[in-house]
Amino acid sequence: MTATPHMWWPTTVLALVLFGDALMSVRPPGFIQGCLDGVGFPRDWWWTLIAIKLLATAGLIAGLKYEGVGFAANAGVIAYFLAASYAHYRARFLKQEFWVNCLGMLGLSVAVLVFSYAV
Repeated sequence: MTATPHMWWPTTVLALVLFGDALMSVRPPGFIQGCLDGVGFPRDWWWTLIAIKLLATAGLIAGLKYEGVGFAANAGVIAYFLAASYAHYRARFLKQEFWVNCLGMLGLSVAVLVFSYAV
């Protein structure tokens, strides 16, 4: 493993996707509302997800230059989507949002970590 990514573009793609997700979460469309309600995440705490995604975006971008930051941010994104997957499983909310959004983002995050730092 290296301290900065071998290739810059996978990390940048993940950062852009997370940034877009954070922006959408400011005024969440129906599928995001349905997802958060489906797992029982309190509406009073929805703002925390925006903050987490924005911090992860900043960490991924900073990690392009500063050693170890991007790897840590990428690992944090994976942990976030593992926790989200567990929340879906625990709530038995295994609809399309789980398979496409949650597991899709988990898969993207893992792929970025592998291709940016391990390969």
